[in-house]
Amino acid sequence: MPRGYDRPLYIQPFDHRGSFQTKMFGWKSPLSESQTAEIAAAKRVVYDGFLSALAAGAPKDKAGILVDEQFGAAILRDAAAAGIVTACSAEKSGRDEFDFEYGEDFGKHIDSLRPTFCKVLVRYNPEGDKEMNQRQAARLRRLSDDLARAGRSRLMFELLVPPEKAQLEKLKGDKGAYDRELRPQLMVGAIDELQRAGVDPDVWGSPCGLAWRKDDARRCRR
Repeated sequence: MPRGYDRPLYIQPFDHRGSFQTKMFGWKSPLSESQTAEIAAAKRVVYDGFLSALAAGAPKDKAGILVDEQFGAAILRDAAAAGIVTACSAEKSGRDEFDFEYGEDFGKHIDSLRPTFCKVLVRYNPEGDKEMNQRQAARLRRLSDDLARAGRSRLMFELLVPPEKAQLEKLKGDKGAYDRELRPQLMVGAIDELQRAGVDPDVWGSPCGLAWRKDDARRCRR
């Protein structure tokens, strides 16, 4: 499968897990079967709304969903059968350091669902913990290579660049100034480091909802 993605893409994201569980329902792990089913039902409401939008005329060839396997496996299968673009999260929820939700079995889970995109959310500050960044980059390189070799799903990369304490101190704790003055160049630096480490997403995403094809990210490097 050729890498990259050259079409407009508007994703409905509802792959939240920890926030659904604790903030919306107030439940702690481990969940019971009935609790899991209730969260899955709540996500089905979001999916039904997405289907209603398609029925009302939203362009199906430009629309897609992003949901997790834990609560949305049935939704992913239904959407795939309907020819809808799907994305499934691969990261553990709410962690500062990227790791696979299903550990060494991550490939089996991707194979079982075959989403259009395997999505990762990664917190990576190039001026942050170097050893942690190297561990993350190694795991992400493994995923990137595995997807490219198997040709089963494309890689969607959502990059977050949280501020380091020293970076905020220089700006007197002003997070708005961090977003304006530091985060853009740090994000470009993070993309550069990750690409040099061999991580090659088909689509890069940012926390503000923007998405870039991988050629756009390469232009950022230059």
